[in-house]
Amino acid sequence: MTAIPVPDHRKGSPLNDIWVIAKRGLVHMRRQPEALSDATIQPVMFVLLFAYVFGGAIEVPGGGSYREFLMGGIFAQTIVFSAFGVAIGIANDRKNGAVDRFRSLPIWRGAVLGGHAVANLFKAMLPIVLMSLCGLLVGWRIRSGLLDAVSGYVLMIAFSFAMVWVGVLLGSLVATPEGVTGIAFAALFPITFVASTFVPVSSMPGPLKVVAQWNPTTTLSDALRQAFGNPNTPVQPGDPWPIAHPTLYTWIWIVGIVAVCAPLAIRAYQRSNAD
Repeated sequence: MTAIPVPDHRKGSPLNDIWVIAKRGLVHMRRQPEALSDATIQPVMFVLLFAYVFGGAIEVPGGGSYREFLMGGIFAQTIVFSAFGVAIGIANDRKNGAVDRFRSLPIWRGAVLGGHAVANLFKAMLPIVLMSLCGLLVGWRIRSGLLDAVSGYVLMIAFSFAMVWVGVLLGSLVATPEGVTGIAFAALFPITFVASTFVPVSSMPGPLKVVAQWNPTTTLSDALRQAFGNPNTPVQPGDPWPIAHPTLYTWIWIVGIVAVCAPLAIRAYQRSNAD
């Protein structure tokens, strides 16, 4: 009986292997457009819902258009929710046996996770574009200079990359899409609402206000409002450091998330698929 040799995973180019897996993910998105509802329909729905249903009832401290205040929060919420789609994709691959097939191929072992990360980073850019267009239709405007506006979009892409690794870690730890759905909803939903996404932090009661002030979703929302020159809650004496420096605080979180979640995700994925 002839033994089947173990494929040499290091023979090919890691970058090429990652791109092959990423293209697979992009093809799946094109062939299954309904799977993109979280990146297309949901963000647009939130923009229209809060702009037209709740917009007239919420005042921005310091004045200004609530619709312009809203967009920074909608951007932030959608970016945080992007971790959900990544985790579902990896959990599906583990459940339907795709991961086992990948392991039989002579590809770099990290190509599957890297491919998912690249594909979902492209996917994360789709709602950013759609929300920008929808925001312009409801009255949002970029009132800052070109460099500030570009810095805002760079910040969104960087935070999306960080959330991709959160999703990779979750998908590597939880074996089923059903489990991912329950855990991701329970974890991400409060994070995006106990923040300045839809209402100013100053309107929250004491304990929630403290949590919201240190929540990176709050500082991402505020940093985007600053970058785009939109109305924002004025910084008050005694506000904590993240509120006074939202952009720097958000970048610290981005670096921290990637530095912690990427190695843990790789280790968890390898352990869950060990021979």
